[in-house]
Amino acid sequence: MKRVGVLGAAALTIGCLAMPALASTDGWEGWRGSGGWGADSLYNRCYHPSRVETFSGEVSGITTTVPMPGMTDGIALLLTMQAVSIPVHLGPAWYIERLDARIEVGDHIEVVGAKAFAEGLPAVLAAEVRKGERVLVLRDATGIPVWAGWRHVR
Repeated sequence: MKRVGVLGAAALTIGCLAMPALASTDGWEGWRGSGGWGADSLYNRCYHPSRVETFSGEVSGITTTVPMPGMTDGIALLLTMQAVSIPVHLGPAWYIERLDARIEVGDHIEVVGAKAFAEGLPAVLAAEVRKGERVLVLRDATGIPVWAGWRHVR
């Protein structure tokens, strides 16, 4: 019985000594930010909820894009509607690439978003993408991106 008590005390001591080492930030690189895709970014200020429209068409391309200097890569679709094609910016690659939602070339989709100009070129900043019965929500009603995390307290 005494042996169990000694072993228990030893295990507890080792655990207490090891916990601070496990809780340290070694290996964590710190806050990296949104790469220019955040709620208060210059790019996000191009999104105006009053300009939201619905666009329907076929996905004719999927590519990476850097909408403004200093931003990290984003994912864009080329949406073809009749004879016109327009880029649709979905969001940062680090967010979009991890979603289970798959959009493929040839898919017929509906995009709810706002027209904007990124680096002087027209684009749609997507708030929602609908494919069949599924909806990929990318922004709330005020235009705050879902990847922004924090919300303003009102």
